[in-house]
Amino acid sequence: MSAIRRSAAFLSGSLTLLALGCASASARPALPPVYVHMNGANEFLENVVVVRPGQPVVFVDEDTGPHTIVGYNPVNGKTSQRFNGAVQGTPGPGHPVHTYSISFTHPGLKYYYCSVHAELAMEPGGLTVPKKRPTVHGFGDPMDGLIIVTTDSRLLADNPPTSKQRILPHYFGG
Repeated sequence: MSAIRRSAAFLSGSLTLLALGCASASARPALPPVYVHMNGANEFLENVVVVRPGQPVVFVDEDTGPHTIVGYNPVNGKTSQRFNGAVQGTPGPGHPVHTYSISFTHPGLKYYYCSVHAELAMEPGGLTVPKKRPTVHGFGDPMDGLIIVTTDSRLLADNPPTSKQRILPHYFGG
């Protein structure tokens, strides 16, 4: 057998194995999404959630008003270009509910806030945190949250029960 034929046979076998590997990788079940809900109280109901790398986080706007979801770094105050979404308000039950989805490939802490209802400010210790916008009436807390991306099964088991439901009945409001 010539060197070219041996190389072709090797390449053919390698491509077959690669294709089988890709098929089995794509056959893995998708991770279920974790839901974070917003309503007229201008807060993220599940303001701390835990996900596996690659698991989608879906922000659900059950408020009549719009919201943003902006990732930021508390050490330097920079906002994320990738973790930056907006959702339109939902008029109420029976209407299409607007969502924003994102997933993260690497473990870590992902801080976020709604720039409609909060603004970033530096604390005396040097960390940047969201503060309630002075123009937002009626609510004293900033609209912010944290996503923990990990493989730690103990942390993953601590998500609130509502994070498994896309739409929460009787949660609409604006």
